[in-house]
Amino acid sequence: MHEVVALMAGNVWKIVVQVGDVVEEGQDVVILESMKMEIPIAAEVGGVVKAIRVQEGDFVNEGDVLLEIE
Repeated sequence: MHEVVALMAGNVWKIVVQVGDVVEEGQDVVILESMKMEIPIAAEVGGVVKAIRVQEGDFVNEGDVLLEIE
């Protein structure tokens, strides 16, 4: 199981994937908004999205788990 984490503090602006989606390494999975900028967060590994741990609008800190890929 691989955890995709926030690279910085910000708000979850958009979740691009759903549980069950197949993602490729480097594919954007979540977009954070911080300091009026959109920051795409990419999957570091390919696999299937097993769990999404945040909702759009949530505030996250650096290192918080956004989703899990298996």
